[in-house]
Amino acid sequence: MSVSLSEIQKAESNLDDESVVRRTPIETSRSLEAETDAVVRLKMEHLQRTGSFKTRGAYNKLKNAVEQGSSATQVVAASAGNHAQGVALAATKTGFDATIVMPKNAPQTKIDATAGYGASVELHGHTFQKAMSHAKSITGDQSLFVHAYDDPEIVAGQGTIGLEVLEQVPGVDTVVIPIGGGGLIAGVATAIGELSPETRIVGVQVTGAATVPQSLQKGGPQTIEDVQTIADGIATGGISELTYEKINKYVDEVVTVNDTQVAESILFMLERTKQMVEGAGATSIAAIRSDDLDVAGETVVPILSGGNLSMTDLQTVLTHGLTYRNQLVQLRVHILDEPGKMENISNIIANHGANIRDVRHVRSVDDLCVGEAYLDFKIETSGPNQTDRIMESVRDAGYEIQKNS
Repeated sequence: MSVSLSEIQKAESNLDDESVVRRTPIETSRSLEAETDAVVRLKMEHLQRTGSFKTRGAYNKLKNAVEQGSSATQVVAASAGNHAQGVALAATKTGFDATIVMPKNAPQTKIDATAGYGASVELHGHTFQKAMSHAKSITGDQSLFVHAYDDPEIVAGQGTIGLEVLEQVPGVDTVVIPIGGGGLIAGVATAIGELSPETRIVGVQVTGAATVPQSLQKGGPQTIEDVQTIADGIATGGISELTYEKINKYVDEVVTVNDTQVAESILFMLERTKQMVEGAGATSIAAIRSDDLDVAGETVVPILSGGNLSMTDLQTVLTHGLTYRNQLVQLRVHILDEPGKMENISNIIANHGANIRDVRHVRSVDDLCVGEAYLDFKIETSGPNQTDRIMESVRDAGYEIQKNS
């Protein structure tokens, strides 16, 4: 299996229904430009109707199936979320019934959205690979299996993003692309590699799901069983022969970022660009903000691949990001367990303009003497400087205080 530029161009002509796939805009970010010393142009794929690029490949495949007179009446797919929604919408628009197998730990918002686009959802296993195996096992003679990335028609559909980028940002120097199973980068890299070989293609993975560096080193696709990342959209645990071939041929560089960088970049995008992107979509932002990728002096296009972030995940990300920035801190104060101590220390914190999110009395600790206690405060501050001022004031009032990790 392979994918050619002509197949990507044909896929572009297939994506003719804006109620399914839209030509997403390019936006600027002065904040990112100041931080990276580059001209930054954001490719806003998270603004697709289903919240990600995945509908491109799914719609291309199913539209081709209709044109070719497929006898299938049902499509089957496996997905952690975004591919599920893309297939569900594409199936509804092309007249197929759809059954989507998702891991049991898939975000509930993505499960609900998939069902809302018209698919039947089955939950199986706790990893993408387990869901994939089950989906294949239930694919019958009248069913068409729609793989998330190991399919030339899927890759060709995703590659249409590359055509749009070249039209929207002439002379682009670097395109930064998240990698899960590799369908997105395989398609985009093929389109750009053929039409603009001087453009640098950079792939990004999260350390807890980084199979591509090892695959390139060993000369073929490698998998990992225990995938650990907040970027569930790219937590596939492996790539395919098809996507490996394209990555190996067209991708100039692959960098990895960690979950802390991803969480902080989600927070950065919310604050500075007013855009909510999910973990997978934020990896490209994390990459250009990291020390491992130099884009200074270039015109760079990070692809924001998805925006399906549940409110539960958003809360987790915000907590993680604010903690990383030292804006959400935990302070432990050693006190004599007497009335008025909590009020006294709370007033000190309030006088500095910080907000107490939570406080608890701790008495059952071995290193405490009778009549002593700890007060554990979780507070919101403007950053390290305000935290230091608060701690200094608490010490000046006669208390021992330390910051807990």
